Parts: sequence; structure tokens; C-alpha cells
Amino acid sequence: MFLENTIHPYRKLGWIEVICGSMFSGKTEELIRRLKRAQFARQKVEIFKPAIDTRYDDTDVVSHDSNSIRSTPVESSQSILLLAAGVDVIGIDEAQFFDKELVNVCNELANLGCRVIVAGLDMDYRGNPFGPIPSLLATAEYVTKVHAICMVCGNLANHSHRLDESNDSLVLLGETEKYQPLCRGCFYERNPLPYSGKPQKKQ
Repeated sequence: MFLENTIHPYRKLGWIEVICGSMFSGKTEELIRRLKRAQFARQKVEIFKPAIDTRYDDTDVVSHDSNSIRSTPVESSQSILLLAAGVDVIGIDEAQFFDKELVNVCNELANLGCRVIVAGLDMDYRGNPFGPIPSLLATAEYVTKVHAICMVCGNLANHSHRLDESNDSLVLLGETEKYQPLCRGCFYERNPLPYSGKPQKKQ
């Protein structure tokens, strides 16, 4: 007799997809696109977002281009397990704001046969790996990294530069008034940190 969460050799398993990148790179737009396709295919879809994210709407997930999809705000990743029974496809937006347990939650859901699609920032405003995203990237079957356009030079941007230098809180919700996407070069010109990876000048 198998336990509920034991992987049966003949059970059809799900998988994890991660969509990551900087702010304004189209992560949520791509998440909504995949979820709406699943709905069109008459699959049962549920989407979750952290309760703290109320920038555009208290409940719906909304992209910067104003596309939206119904969602359920939750306080912790464990709540997703309680609300995902009988679901074929699960979407999770702004995953960087969830606790580290999100990795185990996503893997458990995939082991139970769900397709799990996660979207989130892979780096915080300082250029460091953000929340549970790095571990999800390591365990996911499919990874899509999307890019914004650098607001300074026009190159592909993979950093989220914070304009409000007076606030050093890791979590600061905001849009173009507080953040701008920058490429590697433009980001490190404004953030000359010791770990920036800039080549050392030869003596």
C-alpha cells in the first residue's frame, strides 16, 4: 500500500515550469498566456499570488499590459496545497515573495500529477538570488528566462534597479516610479558593489 505522497511507478506525474527575469520583462504576461491556453483546453486551472501583492488588484493577477486572470491571494505556500485539490494546472505569480517552503510545495504538487507554472524575479534589487526562485530553477523541468529593455542603453535588461535609494527593504512594491530595468553594465555603473564581478585593473 502506497502512502498518498509516494511516487507510484505507474502514476502519471506532473512537472514544474519557471518563468523568471527582471521587472517589466513580461513574466506575468507569459504566465497568464499559458494559463489561459490551459483554460481553453478545458483543464481545471487555479492561480495563486502572495497576499501582499495588491499593486493592481486585491485578488486578480494583472500584468503590466493590463491583462488579468482570476487568482487567490494566499499568506503562505502551504495554503496552496490546501486549495489545489483536483486541479490540473496551477499558476503561481510573484513567487519570490513566498517562503522557502514553496519549493517543496511545487514538487509535491508535480508529484501528484499537476502542471505547476511559477513566475517571479530571479534577482532582487541588489542583484542577489531572490527567495525560493533559485531552488525552483534547479528542480524545474522547464525554465524560461525573459528580458526587459535597458532604460539607459537599450540592451537586454536582466536587473531590476531601485530608484528609491533611501529604502533598503528587500520587499518594496512598486512600478516605474520605483524601479527600472537595466542591463548588466548600466546596473553596475549605478551599483558599484564589491561582488559586482567587474574586471580588476591590472597593476
